[in-house]
Amino acid sequence: MYVLIKGGRVIDPANKVDEVKNIFIENEKIISENNISENFTRNAEIIDAKNLWVVPGLIDMHVHLRDPGQLHKETIQTGTRAAAAGGFTTVCCMPNTSPVADSKETIKYISETVAKDSAIRVIPIGSITKGLAGEELSMIREMKDAGICAISDDGKTVENPALFTEAMKLAKEFGLPVLAHCEDTRLCGAEAEEIIIARDIILARAIGVHLHICHVSTAYAVELIRDAKKRGQKITAEVTPHHFTLTKNDAPEFDANFKMAPPLRTAADRNAILAALKDGTIDAIATDHAPHHEDEKSDFNSAANGIIGLETAVPLAISQLIETGILSPSEMIKKFTMNPAKILGFNSGHLSVGASADVTIIDTRVTHTINKNAFYSLSRNTPFHGRNVTGRVKYTIANGKVVYHA
Repeated sequence: MYVLIKGGRVIDPANKVDEVKNIFIENEKIISENNISENFTRNAEIIDAKNLWVVPGLIDMHVHLRDPGQLHKETIQTGTRAAAAGGFTTVCCMPNTSPVADSKETIKYISETVAKDSAIRVIPIGSITKGLAGEELSMIREMKDAGICAISDDGKTVENPALFTEAMKLAKEFGLPVLAHCEDTRLCGAEAEEIIIARDIILARAIGVHLHICHVSTAYAVELIRDAKKRGQKITAEVTPHHFTLTKNDAPEFDANFKMAPPLRTAADRNAILAALKDGTIDAIATDHAPHHEDEKSDFNSAANGIIGLETAVPLAISQLIETGILSPSEMIKKFTMNPAKILGFNSGHLSVGASADVTIIDTRVTHTINKNAFYSLSRNTPFHGRNVTGRVKYTIANGKVVYHA
């Protein structure tokens, strides 16, 4: 397949590019203008990208695809279609499925289902402990050989520090980052997040493992991470669009579409997160896409935590980060592409000649109202229904093929 993306604003932070130029794709790879063949000239599909951003395919390092076992919430097919509509060409799926992704057999099932049902790349994350029970380590070596990119008990904290230390040692040996969900459920408020972040930083420093803090939500959490980075520790962090956009004052009382873990925080916390995005303390934007059936969100007190986010991430980021001048376009794209690729050790997130042709094309001029009923996701649990935003993904190209076109 031959594709010419013509005249777009190419923003490629990994190569320090931000200029109007063409992108040439042949046989699933980005090629040089000097290597244009006669077949390319004759058969290329031309995409007019004038006034549009052309960026590396977005990477979401934190999604829940619910397969296996929770197909009433999401499937790999519906979740990856939602991802493509959101501009993502690679997503990493968390292990809290049924059964838990704690074995090579479950990892193999996910990979085989992806090969059959997905047009984008899906890389599994293996669980730290068997069944997410926090009592016995999963077969991390076997899962590494089966294709995981990281380990995490996302949704839960490994409460036993000795067990977590053993997991960190194995992760370091196998070259895997540890993705930490930091929450002491015996506490409430910001301290529940911050005390575990502090503990995990101390443990990871002793082992020398790459620690990645998931969905940062408080100002002091930011300070803990910033201080660890200043000391030279190998630590990275992510934030979700809902935590850099909303505060707890935005949540209507007893509306379970605003119920998530970690919860929405204060305006001061959100401002600290925005500053941390700007100064690089927070490396990546990840959605924590967490689909739930409407019955599981009908009663606030018993409702499951989490919201969907794949199809709203780009317009929320443009509206909250670009239009306000907090980040430059290149800085924002870096947190969706180059940085998550670097964290996870992927050879992607850039538009270099010879790279896999993963490209996202974004129209930053269009304004629209988020409509949950138009989502590709199987679930509808979003707090952003009816919100006016700027920006929309126009094309998503994965491995040289157009997998989404608005």
